[in-house]
Amino acid sequence: MKKTTGNKVKLGIFVSASVILLITGIYFIGQRQQLFNNTFTISGIFKDINGLEVGNNVRFAGINVGVVEDIQQVTDSTVKVDMVIRDETRKFMKKNAKAIIGSDGLMGNQIVTIIPGPAGKAQVVDNDIIATAKTVSMDEILTKIKVTADNAAIITTDLAAVIDNIHAGKGTIGKLLMDSSMAGTVNDAMVNIKQAAGGLNQNMTAASHNFLLRGYFKKKEKKAQDKADEEKKASEKDKK
Repeated sequence: MKKTTGNKVKLGIFVSASVILLITGIYFIGQRQQLFNNTFTISGIFKDINGLEVGNNVRFAGINVGVVEDIQQVTDSTVKVDMVIRDETRKFMKKNAKAIIGSDGLMGNQIVTIIPGPAGKAQVVDNDIIATAKTVSMDEILTKIKVTADNAAIITTDLAAVIDNIHAGKGTIGKLLMDSSMAGTVNDAMVNIKQAAGGLNQNMTAASHNFLLRGYFKKKEKKAQDKADEEKKASEKDKK
């Protein structure tokens, strides 16, 4: 008799716990699916939903405000996404809001993010269709990174070939840097240029002492002195 009573008590506890877990599960599922809240429905037309599924979250201003209720293929290039949104969010959501599809973190589930539009527009109403915007997918980012890496590898290979040619003394730069005879020729040319410049300076000095050209050089010196005096007077005037 005692054994039977103990079994009944255990069975009652098991059934009660199961019912409590079932009710708790129904509550959380219903809360997630907005079954116990006043809601309204809006939709968006997308060209690519990037793996979005029914039941994924909808966010507005960073807050989970609803879920994806239905996904329908409209044409061969468009998909309609219906979203159930909590009614208390309606007063903040305008008709010029935009919906974009993104990921919840780097590797998280896809979500719909609703971006508020400029103020001054009317509130959305039930069954409204709002505008959408396309975001860059992870596949596109990885493709661009791969292209960039390939280009960097090509540039590195070409740069290595150029450096090898320079070390081998090929090309103009290679000859200038690696060929001692070419370097000597360039050095001799620079010496000749310096000597020519020195000779020209000596010729000008001699010409300035020539009585035929002395007047010309004196006029040039006087103009230079007059200009310096004018600049000095102007500077002193500004200081006063």
